[in-house]
Amino acid sequence: MERAPERSLQALAPYASDPAQSRGRRYPEAEAPTRTAFQRDRDRVIHSTAFRRLVYKTQVFLNHEGDLFRTRLTHSLEVAQLGRSIARSLQLNEDLVEAIALAHDLGHTPFGHAGQDALNACMQSLTPSEHAVDGWGFEHNLQSLRVVDELEERYPAFDGLNLCFETREGILKHCSRSNAQRLEQQEPHGVAARFLHGGSPSLEAQLCNLADEIAYNAHDIDDGVRSGLLTLEQLDDVPLFEHYRQQALQAHPALAGRRLLFESIRLMLSDQVYDVIDHTRMRVAEQALDSADAARLKPPLVAFSPAMRDRSQVLKTFLLRNLYRHPQVMETTSRARRVVSDLFERYMNAPQELPQAHGRSQHHARAVADYIAGMTDRFAIKEHERLFGAVVFP
Repeated sequence: MERAPERSLQALAPYASDPAQSRGRRYPEAEAPTRTAFQRDRDRVIHSTAFRRLVYKTQVFLNHEGDLFRTRLTHSLEVAQLGRSIARSLQLNEDLVEAIALAHDLGHTPFGHAGQDALNACMQSLTPSEHAVDGWGFEHNLQSLRVVDELEERYPAFDGLNLCFETREGILKHCSRSNAQRLEQQEPHGVAARFLHGGSPSLEAQLCNLADEIAYNAHDIDDGVRSGLLTLEQLDDVPLFEHYRQQALQAHPALAGRRLLFESIRLMLSDQVYDVIDHTRMRVAEQALDSADAARLKPPLVAFSPAMRDRSQVLKTFLLRNLYRHPQVMETTSRARRVVSDLFERYMNAPQELPQAHGRSQHHARAVADYIAGMTDRFAIKEHERLFGAVVFP
């Protein structure tokens, strides 16, 4: 008996991405009998090696600093949950949103943005004549695409995960113009075209970008207070958070401590989600979209209202000044940069230290970057101790 692909109970809007109308995969494959193309993408991401590594990769606090802080994996799960909730209300494709959300950080280095910045600095410091440098530098969104296009080794017929165009498009959230030009040469009219010729990604990809922002703003408050680097008193100066703290106290006057923090964050999350839904509905209705491709021809439509956007920006500025640039975080960042820079220099000068499986790139520097980017926090720390005999993180 022929089996039909699983279908969502929700009715998709005309401007939602339809897996039956996907622009396809880089390598043709037969359709699955029980799953849509985007459901297969989600499942491939979940079963990938790179996805499992995210559990030991930094969000803000290093993995060894505490068991309850967010990691890249828990962050990705939170983005997927928020994204699906918003997509359902907007009648967008939940499966595509989930696939993008789960894959968007696959290329992140150990130690979060500190590792990325250090690795990019290392790559940019080399001249084209040195060590067969390929000129790409290092961008974590581009590395996420590289993971799903080339680095995963799970299938006999192709490298990577062979994901749909729409999932790959959503993964490539940012891209420098020079790297977009390189990608366009490899894949004309591909996932990087919008960075050169204008246009927007799918509404599902736009939604994931905003769900990412909502998630990290909320959980960085939680982790910041849990770590002791932020206090509830400091957050009184953030109008967005203080509004919901007062709302929580009005409903529960005796609320205090962790429960007050959790309830304030919950109210803030809910209101931001409702704001995105309401404002996006209005913007989409104004454009009278009749297809997913029509949305790509418009400026980004999934957005906060102007008022919520402004309040969210104040929160982001507060977190930058008081958490991400906290002396303790900056000290950790400095140590992380040292680990990544030291490892890069050692592998560049001693190629034999690289596992054989990581030497297949024709560019030695790219092979080194791929290897370091794939490390977890604790593996990078242990590898540094093995190679240098120095304890950077006591």
